Amino acid sequence: MAESYPPVSFYYQVSFNGIGDNAIDTRFQSVSGLSAEVKTETYKEGGENRFEHVLPVRSSYSDITLKRGLATDSKLIKWFTDTFDTMQVQPVTIDIMLLNEEGDPLVSWNLVHAWPKKWSISDFDAEQNAIAIETLELHYRTFSINM
Repeated sequence: MAESYPPVSFYYQVSFNGIGDNAIDTRFQSVSGLSAEVKTETYKEGGENRFEHVLPVRSSYSDITLKRGLATDSKLIKWFTDTFDTMQVQPVTIDIMLLNEEGDPLVSWNLVHAWPKKWSISDFDAEQNAIAIETLELHYRTFSINM
């Protein structure tokens, strides 16, 4: 069967290595912020006034944001609260896999040295009939892409 391109972005899986495989901790409404950028530095050459040299300095990775319905029994949230309560960071590796129709990985991103940075909950509003959404923000050192 020929694969269709581009792949859809709604069939994916997130796993936290070292926290457990609780099914609730792998289901997310959205994953955002996965990006990399090369930071640059400009250099002005003496006598050359037409342009500046732009040199690559280092790679930079943005924080990742995960959203899901509020989970009341979650090893992932225990990891977050332990970090906030004790200020002892226990980094883990995160795998984000974009899946095909059969559930096999098409592309995966391996986030290294990820740790909890922020947790928030959606507003409580008696006039709305909405699910309580928790937002998890994590910082990570780097990622690799596997195709």
